Amino acid sequence: MRSDPANFELVAPGNLSAVISLMAKHPGEWTPIAGGTDLMVLYSAGKLTARKLVSLWNLPELRQIQVSDNEVVVGAGCTYTDLREHEVVVREFPLLASAACWTGGIANQNRGTLGGNIVNASPAADSLPALLVYEAEVILVSERGERRVKYVDFHTGYKQTLLALDELIRAVCLPRQFAGYISYSRKVGARNAQAISKVCVAALGRVADDVVADVRIAAGSVAPVPIRLRETEQLVKGKAMNASLVSQVREMARIEIHPIDDIRSTAAYRSAVLGNLVAGFLERLSAQIA
Repeated sequence: MRSDPANFELVAPGNLSAVISLMAKHPGEWTPIAGGTDLMVLYSAGKLTARKLVSLWNLPELRQIQVSDNEVVVGAGCTYTDLREHEVVVREFPLLASAACWTGGIANQNRGTLGGNIVNASPAADSLPALLVYEAEVILVSERGERRVKYVDFHTGYKQTLLALDELIRAVCLPRQFAGYISYSRKVGARNAQAISKVCVAALGRVADDVVADVRIAAGSVAPVPIRLRETEQLVKGKAMNASLVSQVREMARIEIHPIDDIRSTAAYRSAVLGNLVAGFLERLSAQIA
């Protein structure tokens, strides 16, 4: 049953300071809404429990992408379109740009925001594995000030995060330290577009002296939160590529995850596909060594 608009209240203060003040006065009472690509689905289905919404849409403080010598700071209100059209993001963070292209259709990309994707905390979200391998940090803001936390620590459980009731994500920080890395990303879904991931992978690797000098692998839709495959990474680092190693890594990746059976797929399928995707990434690295 569709929701009744009369049961909801929406305010649009127009600037970040006013939003933060409102949330400080009434912690947990107001739910932020930006592009609405997640919340409005719940609203349309009559399942949106939040009754008081505060708009973050188009706040100038959240729509900037700032480039410095050491990092790129992406405002939490930047859309997927902003990401896939930004020259530095496309060139230096291609995994994030690819994820932005995968998310929904053009209408969703024009409205959906990076901050919203993070806070929604779906383990199937397309952009989150990319943030893990790029070792992103998030800046959280409230009337108490700002704090900067590692993105890898942000998700504490299924649909749970470090955000306090009066906090917002202001920005995502991406270190500019991946020149020379080989990028690999894959999304497996029921169709080529507008599909929720059954499995998604983002990976970076650097080859030196005929061995894998560094490797970072993250996956979505295979655990309660998006995860780095740390044990799989350790198995690869410092090794020369061969068929035996690829076989070992494929099995390690399958062991390291915790998939479930749901309406989109089965745990067995997710495990098998993830192993194959990680093996595909190693084959790309191997081609660089050869």
